[in-house]
Amino acid sequence: MADRNLKIAIPKGSLYADTVALLGEAGLDITGLADPGRHLIISNPGVDFIIVRPTDAPVFTTYGGADCGICGKDTLVEAELDTAELVDLKYGYCRFVVAEPEAFAGRADEAYERLGVLRVATKYPNITRSFYEKKGIQADIVKMHGNIELAPIVGMADRIVDITATGRTLRENHLQVVEEVLGSTARFIANKAALRTDPRVVELAEKLEELTRDNELTMS
Repeated sequence: MADRNLKIAIPKGSLYADTVALLGEAGLDITGLADPGRHLIISNPGVDFIIVRPTDAPVFTTYGGADCGICGKDTLVEAELDTAELVDLKYGYCRFVVAEPEAFAGRADEAYERLGVLRVATKYPNITRSFYEKKGIQADIVKMHGNIELAPIVGMADRIVDITATGRTLRENHLQVVEEVLGSTARFIANKAALRTDPRVVELAEKLEELTRDNELTMS
């Protein structure tokens, strides 16, 4: 396997800078990643960095477009793909929450008691469906792609399930958190075949786990 570059999927967006920094700490040549421009693949000695949308990192990894990669736990859970999750990297923390308008507090519970179903808007239908199934609550999931805060405000849904880091957007839209669904941090993932056959994947996982542990000790 060493006769070809190791292919690593790295996510654009909020995880990108910390991901690049960590991979550099792990000894990989990250030349060109600070400003990749429009390049989708950055090739350096021994490694190809494949720059993808965060939601696509598990897809590339599962289907062999990459040997391994990094994505949020939330993305991994939502994707529901057969990907090996190897290391909790401890950065990029955010959480999924159930929220409703402050002005309508408790109205969703009353509606559920009356109708036997809760209508929930979200960008993450798999996570939301699983959450309510575990609670034994019948939920009508409305999948949206943006501005889901509007859904309960205009009466289109009783509640929303959304991801938040600080809660600021929820507060600005006068929404209050009702429950926490899932906490999420960045994870190192791998293609299962590559994990079995390419020792570089295991070596990188061990190095990242060591670095993460050391970084935690430094911060504590």
